[in-house]
Amino acid sequence: MRIALVSPYDWAVPGGVNRHVSSLALNFLRRGHEPEIIAPSSKPLASGTHHVRVIGESVIGLPASGSVANVCLSYDLGPKVSRLLKRERYDIVHIHEPFMPLLPFQFLRFSTTTNVATFHATRDGGSRVYSYTKFLIHPYWQNLHSLICVSRASLRMISRSFADRYQIIPNGIDYGFFAAEAPPMPDLMDHRRNILFVGRQEKRKGLPYLLEAYRQLKAEMPDTRLIIVGPDGGIRGACQRYVEQHQLKDVHFIGYVSDQDLPRYYRSADVFCAPNTGHESFGIILLEAMAASKPIVASDISGFRDVLTHEKHGLLVPPKDASALAIALKTLLSDPDRRDEMARAGSDHARQFAWDEVSAKVLSHYERTLANGNGLRGA
Repeated sequence: MRIALVSPYDWAVPGGVNRHVSSLALNFLRRGHEPEIIAPSSKPLASGTHHVRVIGESVIGLPASGSVANVCLSYDLGPKVSRLLKRERYDIVHIHEPFMPLLPFQFLRFSTTTNVATFHATRDGGSRVYSYTKFLIHPYWQNLHSLICVSRASLRMISRSFADRYQIIPNGIDYGFFAAEAPPMPDLMDHRRNILFVGRQEKRKGLPYLLEAYRQLKAEMPDTRLIIVGPDGGIRGACQRYVEQHQLKDVHFIGYVSDQDLPRYYRSADVFCAPNTGHESFGIILLEAMAASKPIVASDISGFRDVLTHEKHGLLVPPKDASALAIALKTLLSDPDRRDEMARAGSDHARQFAWDEVSAKVLSHYERTLANGNGLRGA
């Protein structure tokens, strides 16, 4: 099959949807199909980049679910998309976040082939954008022949505005990459017990609550260490000032690390902590930690509940509750047998989210949609 995979987000900026699209394309290629990724990009593609077509170079940042979405609003996207579709004649146009401005919507307008949509996002309390623009979206809704959500959390959000028939096909992870043996970081392998945080340092990732929990924990367990991996999303300065003001010891702001080094930090950790405050449609970061055989302490939010079972793969605590985080971390750090049991259960659970499994489900969805003529629509 010739498959167009359309992303609304700046291809030059790493993010969950772009990783999803890229992983699908790679697995489709391995299965003998012909995928092409279409996305805007604020930078020229790196030399050697294949199967990616840039449409839209003028990218701006828009607030979205507590983060920033880098999208293209260029006025000339429509004609470019129309010409591309007439020339390439794809069998499937798979549009990710079809109503995110502005590139995916142009495919929905002009594509006359079989159109599949995947909805990734969630927002606690629903989407005001969908509510306000429902009358504009409605005429194009019937151009979608089948509908996918990556989780129950994303399904709840989109179905509030558009009741229809959806299939849940989850995000995937590179299970083998995270499960493989990797040497830990030597400077982190001493008598201390390591807590690992991985993520962009922005408000919705909840790092301030973890720092407060660590302050409480450190007083009782002085042999602990907090390792913070990930780029600054606007709050690193405030977090570092908190550490200095409270004279917290053994807090390491690592910053961005390469893909090759990330598994080494997982291997160096005793417990992985995800104190996110909400707006997470899916717990990819939790599954990566599970694949690396790490027990987890995480916020009890809908996107995380879809992938982690409390008391089996880790512990879920109320979001924005530093004291609850501290208690849960102490519980696991004090019990190595329990950590080992959770690590084994988590690794087994994460295997079902490997990309070869997920991509096979997506291809099967395409085939059913094509076979059903009018698609898989209709509540």
